[in-house]
Amino acid sequence: MSDPIQHLTDKTFSEAVARGITVVDFWAPWCAPCRDLAPITEALAEEFKGKVTFAKLNVDDFTPLSEQYEVLSMPTLVLFKDGKPQDRIVGALPIDQLRARIQQAL
Repeated sequence: MSDPIQHLTDKTFSEAVARGITVVDFWAPWCAPCRDLAPITEALAEEFKGKVTFAKLNVDDFTPLSEQYEVLSMPTLVLFKDGKPQDRIVGALPIDQLRARIQQAL
């Protein structure tokens, strides 16, 4: 089974968020709440498959992108719609709250 979450780089980021709804998880390997959030975003990626794209960006590897989107804490989820940031979720929220925020964008 393939990974339901795309792993972005500075070269793939713009194209990945350009069309439709994309939730980008700005994370870092050393961030414990980021690790806690990972199974939740994986479950949501499966649940919203075909409607919402889920992706991750390692802020340590791509600091300029995290600065561009003013990511100051991790994890930060930014919901993009057709390339434009629409919503920002800072911290590891429970799955029900994340689901509700994503459904609002549909």
